[in-house]
Amino acid sequence: MQYAKKTKPKRNKSSVASMAEIENLVERLEMAVVRLEAVSSKFHGSALPGGDIVNGVDGDLAPCVEAYDALLSVAVAEYLKNSKAIGEDVEKHAEMVNAAFQAQRGFVKLASTHQQPPEADLATLLRPISVKIQEIQNFREKNRGSKMFNHLSAVSESIPALGWIAMAPKPSSYVKEMNDAATFYTNRVLKDYKDNDNRHMDWVRSYLQLWTELQAYIKEHHTTGLVWSKSGPFASEVSLMAPPAHGPCPPPPPPPPIFEADTPKNNSSTMHSALFAELNQGEAITRGKDRKYWLRHVLDGQKTHKNPELRSQGGVARQSPTKSHTPSPTSPKAPPQNHFPVLELEGKKWRVEYQDHANSLVISETELKHVVYTFKCSNSTLQIKGKINSIIVDNCKKLGLVFDNVVGIVEVINSRDIQIQVLGKVPTISVNKTEGCHIYLSEESLDCEIVSAKTSEVNILVPQDGDYKEFPVPEQYKTVWDGSKLVTEPTEMAG
Repeated sequence: MQYAKKTKPKRNKSSVASMAEIENLVERLEMAVVRLEAVSSKFHGSALPGGDIVNGVDGDLAPCVEAYDALLSVAVAEYLKNSKAIGEDVEKHAEMVNAAFQAQRGFVKLASTHQQPPEADLATLLRPISVKIQEIQNFREKNRGSKMFNHLSAVSESIPALGWIAMAPKPSSYVKEMNDAATFYTNRVLKDYKDNDNRHMDWVRSYLQLWTELQAYIKEHHTTGLVWSKSGPFASEVSLMAPPAHGPCPPPPPPPPIFEADTPKNNSSTMHSALFAELNQGEAITRGKDRKYWLRHVLDGQKTHKNPELRSQGGVARQSPTKSHTPSPTSPKAPPQNHFPVLELEGKKWRVEYQDHANSLVISETELKHVVYTFKCSNSTLQIKGKINSIIVDNCKKLGLVFDNVVGIVEVINSRDIQIQVLGKVPTISVNKTEGCHIYLSEESLDCEIVSAKTSEVNILVPQDGDYKEFPVPEQYKTVWDGSKLVTEPTEMAG
């Protein structure tokens, strides 16, 4: 009996370990089956009329298209599954990402069956993907109040990676760069849900893995740039619109044009720059008419929410992000855009934008649910009284911000020479892609978390003995291998 008692726990432990190994094996086999089904699907569809055609051979797919289908069937499918498990805005965003990947699959297939067209025609063929990337980024901007904002931001910051098809000679490096841009927000997701919801852990893993798989695909099939067929007709908008009779992800019809100027036919780099200039801006791409919560402050007699009749007088509309690309050398130079300063409350969102040399901006009628968004203000000072939800400073220069209390986050993005003074409490201040930011904390806000990325000259000023003592945020780090992992720590700063 004693022997039985001693061995029984060991058998149970071994049994549990065996079950875990079996489950892991089953999962790996399922993923392998999915890959095989994706690769072999062409054999079932080759007899169908109007099937996929490569160089005139009905039913065959080029290896690069088969590999892309495998990417969709495994990596994209896993990301979609984990997004659906979370639901809400994350699931909606994932559906848009899937549509963008499917549009790109159509383009890759087109390149495998057609020769590369002239540059002017190529810009037209790239429009569907460009539009879908913009839609994905606009979705984040329209849902800044979402509790899944970090998820949406991770996707929005990295989705320009789909622009690899216009990049050479190292498209995979471009994808990696965009993937790295997502980690700032995926780290936030991991921090928020680390101990209470594994669905978000799985989501982060599958989303980052998606771009890793795309990098591997590009390195194998398009090492120095998108590979076009050496034979067959030249690609055209008509050939892109032709729907296949089968296939896991047919390309959608092209959306309305979004580019005004033709690009020079003898300069491919100019075309690529014009096409993807906006995509490389990250958040900046959506700073046009789709942004719903910017702020406007002028005199009482000029405020549109107090004087509706002013709206009928018209004004200079915000420049659409779809028309903000750099014109080609042959295009006439557009006249400079003038913008009226704005201080306006729309629902629960204050909008402040295009303030210049305005040193007495005050928002005093505040509520806990209010969000303040400041865009392209310069040489100005904004004071916010009361307790509000959050503050965002975007594309501002030489702006002073003073506020009482914020229950959420204060975020500074793409700005220069910003000064922030906290009079009450704030749990988190985020500084991203900013040069020069001085943060004056109050006695109540000394426990504030300050997160920074891609910044320089960020200084925290802490109250001591009736004055402020300045502490610089490290900009340089040292990383060493300690035998089991990488250890990173800030380097000593002189002075």
